[in-house]
Amino acid sequence: MRNTRALAAAGAAVAVLGLGAPTATAGGDHNQPSNIVALPSVIARGGQMTVTVDGCPQGGTMTSDAFRTTHLTPVRGANETSRGTATIRQDARPGSYDITVNCSGRRLTRPAAFTVIGGVRGGIGGSSSSGATPTDIAIGGGLVAAAVAGGGLFWMRRRAERRF
Repeated sequence: MRNTRALAAAGAAVAVLGLGAPTATAGGDHNQPSNIVALPSVIARGGQMTVTVDGCPQGGTMTSDAFRTTHLTPVRGANETSRGTATIRQDARPGSYDITVNCSGRRLTRPAAFTVIGGVRGGIGGSSSSGATPTDIAIGGGLVAAAVAGGGLFWMRRRAERRF
């Protein structure tokens, strides 16, 4: 009885997996671009982004409103995958952008493939004053005084406990 149940359960599992698996076609078209991946997916203006496309064995091109048309080159050792590096334009507006890929005469667009954020400002390290302000000095002095008073009080109490 147990063998029959196990056999029935195994048969049901095989049937479910068999129906859910994609069917293979003989002589199918393998030069169909798919799975466009942009890394990093959030990037600042002027940054470089790597785009990987499956189903593009001979390479191709990629375009977007945020960067110029860039070539995709086949990846050695990766089956039917191509990769390209794009530089985001300095005048690109913050927001989501699509990527359109052309491989072997086939086009594929991935909507909202990446997001451009505003440029990063650097240089002064977050400081805009030329030194400590009187408020900073007062706060620091108060903290030092509190630490000295607390340490002295702790030391005096420990010293008094040893006398007994």
